[in-house]
Amino acid sequence: MIYSVDAEITAPVYDTEVTDRVADAITAIFPTAEPAFQHGELNATVHDLEHFSELLHRQEILDTARGIFFDTLRDDTFSFQLKKQAAFEGVVNFAVDEPGEIGVISVRIRVEDPTAEEFIDHIAPPTEDGKPVDT
Repeated sequence: MIYSVDAEITAPVYDTEVTDRVADAITAIFPTAEPAFQHGELNATVHDLEHFSELLHRQEILDTARGIFFDTLRDDTFSFQLKKQAAFEGVVNFAVDEPGEIGVISVRIRVEDPTAEEFIDHIAPPTEDGKPVDT
């Protein structure tokens, strides 16, 4: 199935940070991103979330991801925040309560086709006994 998805990624760059390092954190999670710096932050748009999905599978955090995605789902859009420090290491760590020492990478995903629910099932499938199940 072909998905029509726009993922908008934003990360502030603080005075104590090196812009290229923040860009590296973004591309470690979203390799097709090409972050551009403007007004104190990096912005990128990606249309491919396969690497992100692979990280969710590898780290075995599909249930956590699904919970966050569905909690923020509004019509065709869902969003989440990732801790920058973990992203530097290529690790997905959702910032739920606390933004972390150096802030977050904010991601807003809009799905045009198919539905957002179907796309969530694709990138973070439901699990049974911790293993993904086919929907």
